[in-house]
Order: sequence, then structure tokens, then C-alpha cells
Amino acid sequence: MLYKLLTCIFVLFSVSGCALRSNPPKYEIIYNGESKQSQQSKQNQGNYTNEYTIAVVPKVSGIPYFNAVKDGALEAGRDLGVNVLYMGPTIADWEHQAKIIEELVQRKVNVIAVSANDPNKLGAVLEEAQKKGIKVITWDSDTNSAFRELFINTVDPETLGRHLADTLARSLGEQGSYAIMTGSLNAANLNEWMKWTKVQQQKYYPNMKLVEVAATNDAPAEAYEVAKGLLKKYPTLTGIIGLSSVGPPAAAQAVQEAGKQGKVAVVGLSTPNLMREDLKSGAAQIVTLWSPKKLGYLTVRLAKDLLEGNAPQDGKYIKNIGDIEVKGDMVIMGQPIDFTKENIDQYDF
Repeated sequence: MLYKLLTCIFVLFSVSGCALRSNPPKYEIIYNGESKQSQQSKQNQGNYTNEYTIAVVPKVSGIPYFNAVKDGALEAGRDLGVNVLYMGPTIADWEHQAKIIEELVQRKVNVIAVSANDPNKLGAVLEEAQKKGIKVITWDSDTNSAFRELFINTVDPETLGRHLADTLARSLGEQGSYAIMTGSLNAANLNEWMKWTKVQQQKYYPNMKLVEVAATNDAPAEAYEVAKGLLKKYPTLTGIIGLSSVGPPAAAQAVQEAGKQGKVAVVGLSTPNLMREDLKSGAAQIVTLWSPKKLGYLTVRLAKDLLEGNAPQDGKYIKNIGDIEVKGDMVIMGQPIDFTKENIDQYDF
């Protein structure tokens, strides 16, 4: 299992460079609408334009989850004929995101779409973007609503949080001690999911006890050390919930190496490709997610719609996504999907 950790670290560093450097790398133009337009006839272009530039800013670059988001944004750029910039910090840190956003403001992009590492501390730089006429939206992880026009959520946070508690309870027989491995302690989406996980557990599974919430900062190596530390600190621990995509793989690896496979249940949020082997071996029980590629696609699609004055509509069908749900200024992409050893081979992302 060690190779998985090394692979994650290699991907993170090979894509992003050294995680400790203070200056973020230059923009990555993952789709330039002008190229598509030059290859198409006018009759094929329809209403597509190449005058828009949409910047997509993830929490952190280089991990599989956000790589899949990037793929979806690329596909949307091609389909819609818009310019897409993709730029994320090398570590999940709001200050690094702020520097990137400052550069995007100077570049005069049309939309900045950010998955925020902090709901409030990005406020000043996002307000500056809005003053410059740049539209700001959030996706995956929200900010204070004053700093953006629209939030694109993956799933309903209450539904997801309660569901995660249910999956762990099912794996534990509704009793035992468990820990939560989150990403950043300041991430609004993770904190909202965790709130509802706790509510569901306390109300319906009183024989289960939460012993600790530990942060991994969305770093594979740190997540692995956190998981090992939890198993050592709590010898009678019976379950771990991973709230960010690096958590469940790290927990499964630590459980297997400690010889506690079958004694400590691992559930949470991660991609099928990261968890395929662990689910089949029994090192993890249930992994839940949605399609991050679809999230990237939807973000670019709704950003372009916003630029054209088209607000999202509840129940509207969107190509490659399906029907969306709209609650106020929040768009909900869909329902969570559970991956188990029985169905894992049906998914590839």
C-alpha cells in the first residue's frame, strides 16, 4: 500500500512543484476558445463566443479530485467556446489562493470561480475583483455570500453529512468510537458536512462516540501520518470518516499496515480510482462522492450563463450534468454516490 502514498506525493509535487515555495506558478491555460473558433465554420459556432475568460481556482492543485475537476472544466471550455484558466495553490492555504486571485484580477478575467480554503479571509480580494467588474462565484467550498454571486454545491450538505454518519453506523453496527479526518479546519463545505454528520450520529446512533477531529490540510503525506497517529492514540478506535479525498486512502493504508483490517471501518469521501483496491481488499468499507469532472463542467457552464445574464433555474436539465436544484443563490449538482467492492468497477474517475 506504500506505493499509493508515494504516487500521491509524486503527483502533487510533479504537477505543482515544491509545496513550500512562496510564489505560485504561472497560469495554466487549459482551454483557449480562440483555437476552437478558428477551426469551426460560423454555422457550427452558433451563439458561442471566445470573448469570455473564466478562471477556475481549486483549493489545491495536483490531487486526483481536483485533477478531475480540471478535466471537466477543460471539456466545458471546448464545448462552450470560452477561455478557461485553471490555477490552484500548491498547498490548501487561503493566502496562496489570495495571491492567485490578485493575479487574476490584474489579468482582467471575466469570472473568478473559487473553491475557498476560508469562507471569510478571501473576502477582501474577492471584493476587489467585484469592484473591477469581475463576476465571482464559488464551487465545492463556499465563502460568505457577500463575496460572491453564486455557489455551486456538489450535493445538499445536510443530506451528505447525515449520509456519512449512516454509512459509518452501518459498518460499525451502530456502536463504537470513531474519528473524523477533515481537510482544512477552515473549509466551509467540510465544516458544514461535519456538522450534519455529528447531528445524525448524536440523534440516531447514541452508542457511537466521536473521539477526535483531525486536520490533514488535504495533503496525502500528512493524512497518512494523521491516520497512523489516530490508530496509535486510540487503541480501541473502531471507525474513521475521511471528509476530504486524501483521508480515506490514507486511513485505509494505515489500518492495513497496523493489522486492523476488519477491526477499524473506513468510510468517507474520495474517488473510486483511489479507493478501488482498498474496497476490494476490505481495508475500506464504503466511499461516497459525486463526479468531480461534472462539477468542473457545471462550474464553467454556469459561469458562462451568468456572463450572458442567464440565472440558473431549479429543475433545469444541463447537458452532461442532468437536472440541477436551485436553493436561493446555491446550485446543487446532484445526489451522493456510494462506492463499494460490489460496484466499484462500474466507475472510472
